[in-house]
Amino acid sequence: MLSRRSLFARLAAAGGALLTARFARAERHRPGGPAASGERAPAILKHSLVAPCVAGSANADPEACERALALMEQGADSLDAVVEGVSLVEDDPEKGGVGLGGLPNERGVLQLDASVMHGPTHEAGAVASLERVRNAAKVALKVCWETDHVLLVGPGALEFARMHGFEEQDLLTDKARKAWLRWKQRLSDEDDWFEPGFKKGSHGIEEPEGERVLGTIHLSGCNAKGEVSGVTSTSGLAWKIPGRVGDSPIIGAGLYVRGTVGSAGATGRGEAAIIAGGSQAVVDAMARGLHPTDACLEAVDRTLEMNRKPYLWNEDGTPAFQVSYYAVDVKGRAGGASIQGGRMAVADRKGSRRVDMAQRFGR
Repeated sequence: MLSRRSLFARLAAAGGALLTARFARAERHRPGGPAASGERAPAILKHSLVAPCVAGSANADPEACERALALMEQGADSLDAVVEGVSLVEDDPEKGGVGLGGLPNERGVLQLDASVMHGPTHEAGAVASLERVRNAAKVALKVCWETDHVLLVGPGALEFARMHGFEEQDLLTDKARKAWLRWKQRLSDEDDWFEPGFKKGSHGIEEPEGERVLGTIHLSGCNAKGEVSGVTSTSGLAWKIPGRVGDSPIIGAGLYVRGTVGSAGATGRGEAAIIAGGSQAVVDAMARGLHPTDACLEAVDRTLEMNRKPYLWNEDGTPAFQVSYYAVDVKGRAGGASIQGGRMAVADRKGSRRVDMAQRFGR
């Protein structure tokens, strides 16, 4: 027998569960997602009009930057604009080493990572270890708007891409395949592989280039309304262990956006940016009033402080690794900084260009 108190408690619990279920169904469309009206939710905060600006890694110049800026000038959503810009590089095997033409893992398989984040709604989407689909950034955008998740990985990410009609193809270009073969041939002098470029009976053949590289692109954008968004896409560390995921699809590491502050992203040694929470560190610094360049420098210092493995440092006390940060704030200001120097891409109404980044250690 139930007491009256127990009966009313159970009825209250059941009613609460019913209300929760109804609320969940009513809120099925994520804020900013493609609701029945086809329109996205309004921005969290409206800003005074600013001059649109796009900034990111050097391999975004000029095509990606110019494309993103042009779309924002035409009134496009800031996230749609930067994703379209990055997709140009993902589509081109000669640009940037991301998407089609990126360098594979140690088994010769290209696995892509990407993330997107929308400042007006703070929604995010990402994919990791995605194979056979070159536009990882666009798949991440679908994750952002079409699901209640943030990150899809491996076969699940590929299945999701298939469901949304993304074209599958062999992403390993002949150039990338040859670079991978050169790397394999150099692994050991005790196997049956000839050294790269060596032909039996020949002499004095110069060894081809084959250094280990990273292929990543980042873009942050601010439109005329002061709405910021960002995207980071990568083929990851060349010859990586299959399944290795760097910072690019990790919100807070390779990308972070706060709608009332700004957008930031990272390239370079992904493990270092993950440990430091680098992109969020940039945005947090901008929230305290720092200019994007100074905020990126602060994140560089944090990255150096938190990555002290001996093999990451030279005998003279200088770092043997590189991380770069890029940022745009809601005022339309751009900035960037890296551990060992470099250049970044910027596009605004003054044009598209590459500019020197602030640095802590010069090469």
